[in-house]
Amino acid sequence: MTILDQIIADKAKEVAQRKQITRIADLEKTAGFVRTCRSLKQSLLQSESGIIAEFKRKSPSKGWIHADASVQEITQGYSLNGAAGISILTDFPYFGGTPHDLISARPHIACPVLRKDFMIDEYQLFEAKSYGADVVLLIAAALTIPQCKQLAQRAQSLGLETLLEVHNAEELGHINEYIDLVGVNNRNLKTFEVSTAISAELAEQIPAECVKISESGISNVQTVQELRTLGYKGFLMGENFMKETNPAGALQQFISEL
Repeated sequence: MTILDQIIADKAKEVAQRKQITRIADLEKTAGFVRTCRSLKQSLLQSESGIIAEFKRKSPSKGWIHADASVQEITQGYSLNGAAGISILTDFPYFGGTPHDLISARPHIACPVLRKDFMIDEYQLFEAKSYGADVVLLIAAALTIPQCKQLAQRAQSLGLETLLEVHNAEELGHINEYIDLVGVNNRNLKTFEVSTAISAELAEQIPAECVKISESGISNVQTVQELRTLGYKGFLMGENFMKETNPAGALQQFISEL
C-alpha cells in the first residue's frame, strides 16, 4: 500500500464520521454556502505574479514545517502581499490542518481560496462551499476517471472551480469539461523526489482552455520565469514560505524579485 492509498483509506473513514455529525442540509444553511465564489482562474490570468501561497503546518514527506503557525495572520499577510490565490490544507493527520483553518481565515482574505484536501466524496464539496472555499482540489491519482468527472460536475453546480492535480501524462486523461485548472505536481508520489522537469514535459499536453499551474519544488525566481515561458500561469508554493519565521514577508520578497 502506497502512502496515497493509506491517506485515501483514512479519508474515507473520516468523511463517513463527519457525515454522521453534520448533514448536507445543515451545510447548505451556513453563511459560507450562500456567498459567491471568486475565480482563481481569472485571478491567475490577471495576476502579475501568479503565486498561489499555501498554508500548511506539515507534510508527509517533511514532517512538521511550522507547527505553531497562525492561519489568520499568515493567510491575511499572503493576501495583502500579492498572492493571486491561497491554498489552505484542511487535512489534519498528514498536514496538520483543519476545516476551522479555512473557516477562520476566509473573512480576512481578499483573493480566491483553494481547499487543499483529498476529495473523494461529493459531501466534501458541500463542506468546501460551506467553509468558504472558491476552488477544490481533485487528485487524479486518487480518483477514477468517472469519479473525477462526477466530482468536477458537482463542484461546478455549486459554483466551485476545480483544480485537477496530475503527476504524469497518463493522468491527463482525467481532464474533462468541468475542470478549470490543471496542476502538475512536481513531486513523485512514490519516491517523494521533486523535479520541475515533469511540468516542462506536460506543458504542451494540457488543453489551452485549462489554466496551467506548477506545484511543489519551486523555490527560486528563475524557475517561475522558466515555467512562464512554457505557458504556466500559476505557481503553488508552500514549504518555501512556510519554513520561514515570516511566511508573508518571504512571499513579498519573492514577488518583488519576480
